[in-house]
Amino acid sequence: MKNKTSSKPVVAILGATGAVGTQMLRIMEERQFEVENIKLLAHASEAGKEYIFCGKKYVVEEAKENSFDDVDITLIAVESDISRMFMPSILKNGAVAIDNSSAFRLNDDVPLVVPEVNPEDIYKHKGIIANPNCSTIIGIVAVNEIYKYAGIKRMVVSTYQAVSGAGIRGIEELKNQTIDVLNNKGAENKVFQHEIAFNIIPHIDSFEDNGYTKEEMKMYNEGRKILHDDKIGISCTCARVPVLRSHSESITIETEKELSIEKVRELLSDAKGVKLVDDPENNIYPMPIDTSGQDLIYVGRIRKDYTKENSISLWCCGDQIRKGAATNAVQIAELLVKSLRN
Repeated sequence: MKNKTSSKPVVAILGATGAVGTQMLRIMEERQFEVENIKLLAHASEAGKEYIFCGKKYVVEEAKENSFDDVDITLIAVESDISRMFMPSILKNGAVAIDNSSAFRLNDDVPLVVPEVNPEDIYKHKGIIANPNCSTIIGIVAVNEIYKYAGIKRMVVSTYQAVSGAGIRGIEELKNQTIDVLNNKGAENKVFQHEIAFNIIPHIDSFEDNGYTKEEMKMYNEGRKILHDDKIGISCTCARVPVLRSHSESITIETEKELSIEKVRELLSDAKGVKLVDDPENNIYPMPIDTSGQDLIYVGRIRKDYTKENSISLWCCGDQIRKGAATNAVQIAELLVKSLRN
């Protein structure tokens, strides 16, 4: 760390006023992340806003090229183009960027990290550590212990993604459309491709030539990179659903070796970052309403897939703003500080 007088880092949050940026600040306080100083950076239109962190007031500043001169760690919660624009300024003085955007995730020299899965990869960084896509984090945390024990040949994933994945405007659009539809008014859509109230839209991000969307290909590319296993086949379908917060995923896994349902439950009951919620006889299973506002990935509905040998199906849910974005980034920062102190 550049700050020689303290073992505590100077941390900047780029995009501090957005849904993920504000959550990063809150989670740092929850986890008692100690800082020498914290800088809240955003677009000029957001400058002047005030936030309280650990009892102290901080004022949002306009993000400029020289905003990062005295910073040790920058948490990035902006779009890819903004991340790319500021990255040279962030890195020029030896700071580390933890980037929640997709700008550098697939670069060979940028580790893509989920702390419960591949924490050792942070040591490979050359200034940038990438935060995976929210759905990738949720799914990989859910299956990681199964992968380590039995190997995975193939995953078929369907995601049911909350509107907050599209930011505050997505939340407002669902709320406004719901009111309009219930009052027999026409529902106007500006954020999503179609009406989201009382509907499901099988379309997140733009379509690629292979018929998959960019969001669906993130699961394929990022999952294989995190696990360091290019042999895994991953097919994904992503849908937007009228849920405010917390993504859900239906996952079918074909394992390398035979695996009983009892063993799966045993593995998941001890898995880092996972809560086993699997009692269907009593109507107990993961749901977005239960997983919002916390950091564990709930996993349940575990059952044999009878259409293929060595195959199981499960259902998982997780808060995509917290563990799927902000918390994962803060966890990476914690590992980074620990590594710098050693």
